[in-house]
Amino acid sequence: MLHLLVPASGATAPINLQFSFFNFHFAMERSDTEVFMSRRKRAEIRNILPDYRYNSVLVHKFINCLMMDGKKSVAQRILYQAIEGMEANLGKPGIEVFNRAVDNVKPAIEVRPKRVGGATYQVPTEVRKKRQTSLALRWIIDAAVATKGKPMSEKLKDQLISAYKKEGNAIKRKEEVHRMAEANRVFAQFKW
Repeated sequence: MLHLLVPASGATAPINLQFSFFNFHFAMERSDTEVFMSRRKRAEIRNILPDYRYNSVLVHKFINCLMMDGKKSVAQRILYQAIEGMEANLGKPGIEVFNRAVDNVKPAIEVRPKRVGGATYQVPTEVRKKRQTSLALRWIIDAAVATKGKPMSEKLKDQLISAYKKEGNAIKRKEEVHRMAEANRVFAQFKW
């Protein structure tokens, strides 16, 4: 609320401004069905439904990572063509090859920066399961995108087959992360 006190006479006295601040009172009814955002808790992890063709949550996550500009049907077509191509090349079920390829790329350990006494050390730490999966999916997609001259389904098929055989750019990236962790093993004492 704003009060302006102006003299009645035509005097040239300065205008006195008084501010009174509102006291806001929020009364919210809590019920068991309502969800409130809190700064003190972690965000809830949403459940991802399994893929309709292979009934696999991992395939659905891969499609979501592969998707660009919200074009999920394009990402599905690319991945399904890659899995079918793997079945034709290797003569094994494509979903098994896909799962094994992702498992082969998952890193077990990585380095994270830790600031101690003005110096920053690269401290090797174990990787959580969820982060292992997300890193593996990201590395496979990045390796496929970096290859030039073929359709995306072909590039993805080649990367998944090479990851299944424990070779290729995604596996090199995993080995590089493990090498960095091994080189900085001395700083494991700073992990707390």
